[in-house]
Amino acid sequence: MTDTSADLVILGGGSGGYACAFRAAELGLSVVLIEKDKLGGTCLHRGCIPTKALLHAGEVADSAREADQFGVRASLEGVDIDGVNKYKDDIVAGLYKGLQGLAKAHKVTLVEGAGTLVDSKTVEVDGTRYTGENVVLATGSYSKTLPGLELGGRVVASEQALNLDYVPDKVVVLGGGVIGVEFASVWRSFGAEVTVVEALPNLVPNEDEFLSKRLERSFRKRGIKFKTGVKFTGVEQSDDGVSVSLENGETYDADLLLVAVGRGPNTAGHGFEEAGVTLERGFVRTDERLRTNVPGVYAVGDIVPGLQLAHRGFQQGVFIAEDIAGLNPQPIDEAGIPRVTYCRPEVASVGLTEAAAKEQYGSVETFTYDLAGNGKSQILKTQGAVKLVRVTDGPVVGLHLVGDRVGELIGEAQLIYNWEALPDDVAPLVHAHPTQTEALGEAHLALAGKPLHVHG
Repeated sequence: MTDTSADLVILGGGSGGYACAFRAAELGLSVVLIEKDKLGGTCLHRGCIPTKALLHAGEVADSAREADQFGVRASLEGVDIDGVNKYKDDIVAGLYKGLQGLAKAHKVTLVEGAGTLVDSKTVEVDGTRYTGENVVLATGSYSKTLPGLELGGRVVASEQALNLDYVPDKVVVLGGGVIGVEFASVWRSFGAEVTVVEALPNLVPNEDEFLSKRLERSFRKRGIKFKTGVKFTGVEQSDDGVSVSLENGETYDADLLLVAVGRGPNTAGHGFEEAGVTLERGFVRTDERLRTNVPGVYAVGDIVPGLQLAHRGFQQGVFIAEDIAGLNPQPIDEAGIPRVTYCRPEVASVGLTEAAAKEQYGSVETFTYDLAGNGKSQILKTQGAVKLVRVTDGPVVGLHLVGDRVGELIGEAQLIYNWEALPDDVAPLVHAHPTQTEALGEAHLALAGKPLHVHG
């Protein structure tokens, strides 16, 4: 066998892996980055980027369909799915090319192939062993399904849904989390009839219940049907479609069933347990500094329990590189990681839900600012709200937003949370008019005891 050594060997080239590689290289470490598919991982090629391209195409379709409310004469002739896919694929290809250029510029050694962890310092790829003073596990995640529910034919996961060459007439989406509601939103914008099935009581069940209820109200207005609090029991396929059964006896006929029940950690078959790494339900257990139980081995991204978000993995990768380089970075506060669901309307949040804040702090105060009082939101003709959760007489510990484009507000929201700001700290800040960021300012003014544009 050939031996190749580096300061750092990284297994997986997704958001967490490549961020770790680039930052480590900037800090003077030699890096080997192993990826069996394409640099950029699921997020770039089969997740964040292509889905958001579809969502934007859907937004354009809705804008044409609804143009008359703005005094513009327009009509939607239809959706050219080949054109949509080209638009999507061109964006992915451009970003992939840029990422390859960055890897070259950082002098990161890229290795193509599936890697196996041999021991605390060694990863083997196709008979070649790569050794590092430290090893980072960054193997990402895969689309899960339910026991007994096999993917194939007209039962698809998000990866297959991204590459459809037609717009289905009817779709059932199994799972009302982030992936499920985003695809439901896309397909509805493209003209499909959509029904979402979620076993838990609400759509986007990990969000504050206030956001879930607002999203459900908006989905009803858009004609997106959903069944919550009911379990899926089976599906039958035919040449023409699927028939989906629920535990309450209802059945739904559709062209496709999208299985969007979450993502599982891609840890099997990589030698982790054999090398002594502790797994729990398939996830790699780490401490707050992302160290596994094996000295010198770190883990990052979707294989670490917690939010499965590309930007979480990215920041964890940067953290590990800086930690290995001796910069002693601050551990990442999981609650301080922003969360955005890019359906229409968007849902965005950072910090604690009201229920979690009550559990942690006991006494909390909340304030809800309706976007009816925000000029830019009225110009955009979007409905929604900003909800703040604060510790009584203390800092703001949760910010929850719903409405078109509110994902763009989450940057300021995460600063407020991570700054541990009091409402009085935020209230004096000047927000440009007319912008949706004023909604955050107005909400904090109200919570500070000096409401201005507050209705109701």
